[in-house]
Amino acid sequence: MASKAIRRRPTDKGCEKQMETTMPDSVTEPLLGNSAQGSKSEGYKPTTQPDFWDGKSHECLHWAHIVSNFITQSAQKIVNVISQFGSLLARLFGYSCAPQNSQNGQTMLVNLSPLQEERLKFLRQRLNVPFDGSTVQHQDALKELWRLAYPNRQLPPLKSDLWKEMGWQNSDPATDFRAGGFMSLENLIYFARNYPDSFHRLLRKADGERAEWEYPFAVAGVNISFTLAKMLDLQSGNRSSKASTCFVQLLEDDEMAFDNLFCVAFQILDAQWLARRASYMEFNEVLKSTVVQLEQELTTEGISSVRDMPSFRLLKR
Repeated sequence: MASKAIRRRPTDKGCEKQMETTMPDSVTEPLLGNSAQGSKSEGYKPTTQPDFWDGKSHECLHWAHIVSNFITQSAQKIVNVISQFGSLLARLFGYSCAPQNSQNGQTMLVNLSPLQEERLKFLRQRLNVPFDGSTVQHQDALKELWRLAYPNRQLPPLKSDLWKEMGWQNSDPATDFRAGGFMSLENLIYFARNYPDSFHRLLRKADGERAEWEYPFAVAGVNISFTLAKMLDLQSGNRSSKASTCFVQLLEDDEMAFDNLFCVAFQILDAQWLARRASYMEFNEVLKSTVVQLEQELTTEGISSVRDMPSFRLLKR
């Protein structure tokens, strides 16, 4: 059936774009009007008013009732089609309304594309995997982190005081993951592989004037992973903050947006640490100020990728 394109402005005030949908010709044209098409219809003759109210008035009223019902039903179907089509466009093209302010932890409304939803789901799945020191996969990942951190040193046993040199608090790193889970180990490995210069400088505490009692590198990474997941509402899935809403938009073009954000966060934390001349007991305060800076940068206008964030340029490959 041929159709005509019409434009409909979404009712949400936060939306500034227009959506296009279609409406059948038969509905836009008058069903009881004096049109050329209507005059050719069987049983309908344009006449004067006295001829209309003749002996066939009951039949005319019957047809008028049918037509009235048809209009009502058609109008309802059109409203449903417009609503469904607009929702489909939003999902296909990643279109979303400007997020409204969230109060009392309520979810901020945003339409995600299928790709964004898929990547967000996978990210949550990663987050829910605890570290298990008894599995070969997790043991191998821990060994890989050692090789990346110390390529010229022999790999120690999985339980050894040598692991403390990397910044684990115990001789068995498995006891330090806790809430960070296996994903925090993946984040550290990603950092070492993709930004080796920054990774090693932070590991060796090579920049600036350091405190006598420094933060432990590896455990700091676990804390950063956990804090980011909380900041971005990944555990609850509510997206109650502007930062969490902005982050999910980044997943459209960057599947590893969380891992890249982890690297930026680690670099910001170390910069804040040096600026404050902080020591071990102030770690939590530095971590909080790191979150504040991350939220500010994530929600800055024009940020469409982690690479657009001002602090990203601190990372060195």
